[in-house]
Amino acid sequence: MAALAPLPPLPPQFKSIQHHLRTAQEHDKRDPVVAYYCRLYAMQTGMKIDSKTPECRKFLSKLMDQLEALKKQLGDNEAITQEIVGCAHLENYALKMFLYADNEDRAGRFHKNMIKSFYTASLLIDVITVFGELTDENVKHRKYARWKATYIHNCLKNGETPQAGPVGIEEDNDVEENEDAGATSLPTEPPQPSSSSTYDPSNMPSSNYTGIQIPPGAHAPANTPAEVPHSTGVTSNTIQPTPQTIPAIDPTLFSTVSQGDIRLTPEDFARAQKYCKYAGSALQYEDVSTAVQNLQKALKLLTTGRE
Repeated sequence: MAALAPLPPLPPQFKSIQHHLRTAQEHDKRDPVVAYYCRLYAMQTGMKIDSKTPECRKFLSKLMDQLEALKKQLGDNEAITQEIVGCAHLENYALKMFLYADNEDRAGRFHKNMIKSFYTASLLIDVITVFGELTDENVKHRKYARWKATYIHNCLKNGETPQAGPVGIEEDNDVEENEDAGATSLPTEPPQPSSSSTYDPSNMPSSNYTGIQIPPGAHAPANTPAEVPHSTGVTSNTIQPTPQTIPAIDPTLFSTVSQGDIRLTPEDFARAQKYCKYAGSALQYEDVSTAVQNLQKALKLLTTGRE
């Protein structure tokens, strides 16, 4: 991809979007779609902050030039031309990064890449707002990821051992100041699993910390992608299965065949995909009830056109 013209110095008024712009630069080669939407978010946010002072107008003008150049380069990419595809691309990328950091955290592996992944996931959830309001689930993801990044960063900085796993949000901190010192040197993409690695549920660490039983996903939402980095060299405690109440399954769904006159819209397909994604996410946390409920919703929508 052709190099973009550099931006002028960031005006102080735009400090709140500096990390989104940095994330855009980090993804120019790695994932241009993510880079494009990070800049679009920065542009929209910057316009709301200050579009009148000369330095801000100059900066936004150059940022607009970058956006136009990117849009030309990505003109045939559906993630740019179709909002539904773009939103799904960004959301899946953010959630994959969140899951990587969450798995590392639950396994007690605390390091800079994990901290950066938590924080970058929260930034990308900010970016999802270019498509509209966030779901409650994404709001929870963002708050949890940003808090975790701050908490673990501060623990390591002070020579303390962080408490692993979802222990609850004690403070609504922001990590911008903490990230300023070394954010540019921290990797942002979670390591990809090798072709021979597979997801092994037995390697998932226990969610029972300090004697407090935390329901799966209670603080770390379970909306995750299918591909999970393999946990190597970590032995988790034996987890006793917890009895679960499985919701009654509508027997008509077993024999339902889609009627020929049903016209599903792109929005219907997008909602069905989300239900399936939520089901897969719930299974990562062994939440069978939620998985079954979402699969039933997806099947009903696809076969009847109604929810």
